Amino acid sequence: MKKPLLKALPLATLCLALAFSACNPKTDKGAAASTQTDSLKYSSTIDGKAVKLYTLKNKQGASVSITNYGGRVVSLLVPDKDNKLTDVVLGYDSVGAYRKKGEPFFGALIGRYGNRIGKGKFTLDGKEYQLQLNDGVNTLHGGTDGFFGKVWDAKQIDSSKLELSYVSNDGEAGYPGKLDVKVTYTLTDDNALQIDYTATTDKTTIVNLTNHAYFNLNGEGDSTILDHELMIDASAYTPVDSTLIPTGKLQPVAGTAFDFNKAKLIGKQIGDNDEQLKFGKGYDHNFALTHHDGKAPVAVVKSTKTGIVLSVITTEPGLQFYSGNFLTGADKDGKGGKSYPHRSAFCLETQHFPDAPNHPNFASTVLKPGETYKTSTTYKFSK
Repeated sequence: MKKPLLKALPLATLCLALAFSACNPKTDKGAAASTQTDSLKYSSTIDGKAVKLYTLKNKQGASVSITNYGGRVVSLLVPDKDNKLTDVVLGYDSVGAYRKKGEPFFGALIGRYGNRIGKGKFTLDGKEYQLQLNDGVNTLHGGTDGFFGKVWDAKQIDSSKLELSYVSNDGEAGYPGKLDVKVTYTLTDDNALQIDYTATTDKTTIVNLTNHAYFNLNGEGDSTILDHELMIDASAYTPVDSTLIPTGKLQPVAGTAFDFNKAKLIGKQIGDNDEQLKFGKGYDHNFALTHHDGKAPVAVVKSTKTGIVLSVITTEPGLQFYSGNFLTGADKDGKGGKSYPHRSAFCLETQHFPDAPNHPNFASTVLKPGETYKTSTTYKFSK
């Protein structure tokens, strides 16, 4: 049947079809099949609410799959230097794996407060609040009852946009105020994943939202990110104590392993004899960004293997660079049964500074009734 049809096609039409095929990303049949399987494995009910997998696509063939359980980015397929679609984020094949004990927040929306709060305590309007402790003596990423483990209400606006919303009640995880949160994921036609956050409260509270995607631009499941080139536009970072809580100081990066103003390999100085690197077991630090106008990149990462380039653009004043130091590879339960070993992914979490409620010299994370928390971050991919 196909041969007569091809003969009937005008030569110009056939050439146009061949040209169109040549300039589009190569189809990864395995990735497509995996996404279809994942959709079935993500259909579930948690806490009485329906969980699903939503896939956004653009005209370039790129796609991102997101579950409303924790607002997690499950897969992100972008073209490499050979136009082959490559999944660049770590994750699991089913929603159940994201619920296991010690799961490292793969791809999750983080709130109410991204990063750490020392001893889980802060004071607002003269009242001290105690949060859930889930990181030794500190609170990490909102506590045990954080947004990463919530089922968000989901509305797919169109093929490229997903809107998630969640209402965090007064006192949830120890935070004051009823917080109404909305997060919108948009996959643009220039291969950028834009994340827009808004929130309002009925009582004075603190808010610091981010996304915890784990990237490997060689492709998820690759063994290392130490061969990636990284640039961070920051003249200072916030040094930490042995529990990874900021001391309150801003330390210049010049002359240290933390200077990424000129692109260098992540692995170049990660093993330096530096107390800060020992505390974090590598990089796990907040950088004070020089510019954060939502226009120019604050960080750029490149894979020397695939040629994929990630540019991060944000309106946030800080960026947590984490080099995957606590990944062990002990569990072979990543996508397709892959192992995710030590330093096989990096995170670039846009944020206000860690423990800001306890450091008056840091930009405030206080949100009051009548105000709207609003921030935006874009992860743009090129080659």
